[in-house]
Amino acid sequence: MAITEASSANNGHTLEDWRPEDPQFWASQGRAIATRNLWISIPNLLLAFSVWMVWSVVVAKLPAIGFAYSTDQLFWLAALPGLSGATLRIFYSFMIPIFGGRLWTTLSTASLLLPALGIGFAVQNPDTSYVWFLVLALMCGFGGGNFASSMANIAYFYPKKTKGNALALNAGLGNAGVSVMQFVVPMVITAGVFGAIGGEPQHLSDGGQLFLQNAGFVWVPFIALSALAAWFGMNDIASARASFKEQSVIFTRRHNWIMCVLYTGTFGSFIGYAAGFPLLMKTQFPDVNVLSYAFLGPLVGALSRAATGWISDKFGGGRVTFWTFVGMIVAVWGVLQFLPSEANPAGNFWGFFACFMALFFLTGVGNASTFQMIPSIMRQEVPRLNPQLDDAAKLKQSELESSAIIAFTSAIAAYGAFFIPKFYGTSISLTGAPNGALWGFMAFYAVCVVVTWAFYSRKNAPVSC
Repeated sequence: MAITEASSANNGHTLEDWRPEDPQFWASQGRAIATRNLWISIPNLLLAFSVWMVWSVVVAKLPAIGFAYSTDQLFWLAALPGLSGATLRIFYSFMIPIFGGRLWTTLSTASLLLPALGIGFAVQNPDTSYVWFLVLALMCGFGGGNFASSMANIAYFYPKKTKGNALALNAGLGNAGVSVMQFVVPMVITAGVFGAIGGEPQHLSDGGQLFLQNAGFVWVPFIALSALAAWFGMNDIASARASFKEQSVIFTRRHNWIMCVLYTGTFGSFIGYAAGFPLLMKTQFPDVNVLSYAFLGPLVGALSRAATGWISDKFGGGRVTFWTFVGMIVAVWGVLQFLPSEANPAGNFWGFFACFMALFFLTGVGNASTFQMIPSIMRQEVPRLNPQLDDAAKLKQSELESSAIIAFTSAIAAYGAFFIPKFYGTSISLTGAPNGALWGFMAFYAVCVVVTWAFYSRKNAPVSC
């Protein structure tokens, strides 16, 4: 009888009865509904990352089509989508309980049409100003904002035992949008794939030609289809509704701020390295065709995130995060050894590239492990902080806070997409090399090692996870 009532309550787009922790409910209908929402969410998030990071490829090609900007100006253009995307994530973090996952996913995906179309038209006009390119770079941040709401939404659908893996799949395959973009765009900008509708090519000094507008236009049909899929195929969860005031309790939670630091070390590194990787390779190894290799770093990071969520579910997110940061310190040190230097002016591209692949892989592992930690932490903290609640209320509150913290930490961490490319640019401007920025990243990872050990991974840690 209960199953029949639940089925009738969940016939529409709004799920009035949602109990993923109930094994019978989960087996009878919960898993199928959650899976459908996850597999609609993933392509929407993949497109968001593609649009967010498309500027990293466009920027590398602007000088070739006649936009003569300085290295610092180019790094500013590469960094600004990270700044706006991270800032938008702060607001997007709280949108799912207010508007519902179905409506918000539809609207946030449709908003990607603005930068996609804007880029397509702007690069065809040689009179486009630097200021307008700055605006377009900021608009690409719409894609960055989507991650916070997407992860918060999926967190509500899954039970604790599979939440880590579900979040890793959503985030990992969504993150793959960076690699998909860096693979697809270099191909589509070499051909008039849209015919006369797409516009004329830009002519290069060596006699070649580019259709750089395709870097934006290629996403338009997929964005439209994915937005429609979200509207017609996704669900809202009635019990997940909450006001901003109810969610804002996370700002009083100490572990919210600690996890912001740790997730900045993992995801902030992933997205920052992805944003700056093409331009960093171009400045350090100018003879290398960087766009032939740039997509591999984000691909490795995205796939490692999607494939390693189970490790944290099995061994504990805190332990995995600790060793991830240790490995990242070693990988950055390796990058430094292969950069051009006075002793070796040419550097060693393949050594540099291999160390960066290791770094991308580790960021993916850390992205999965830190997000596995958050629900585990709040399931321990909410009963301690709210002993007056009954078991059902404690579970609901921990789910609410976990979802909000997952979204908010992703917002703070996304500033890595701004700061890492900007630190590269500043270091190169001041010293002629990116080494200073990389030493700074190593120091930050050392702080993360200490924080992870002190709070989560050591024996008798305050919150073992």
